[in-house]
This record gives sequence, structure tokens and C-alpha cells, in this order.
Amino acid sequence: MRVICDRISRVYSSALEESVQKFLEMLGKVNRAYLTVVEEKLLNVLESEYGGEIIP
Repeated sequence: MRVICDRISRVYSSALEESVQKFLEMLGKVNRAYLTVVEEKLLNVLESEYGGEIIP
């Protein structure tokens, strides 16, 4: 679970679109230690799109 939270934290920023922020917030609240296949794919897309570096 810690790995998932770390990945979310690297991507999350107030500069993101609201829908992306809400998705990441929801992922952070999921009460399980893994992501579903779709959640993993979406997080991968966000990581590749933003590269963990969001500039406001």
C-alpha cells in the first residue's frame, strides 16, 4: 500500500485537472493493498503523462 501512496504522491498536484485530482484522491482512499488492472493502467498513464513533475 505504501508503494501505491508514494506513486500517487509523486503525481498529485493542485495544478492537475480536477478530474485527475479526484481520481488520485479516490485511489488513495481505496481500502486494499493492490490496484485493479484498470486502476493500474490509469495510474501508469498519469505517471507517463505528468512524469511526477507538475509545474503550476
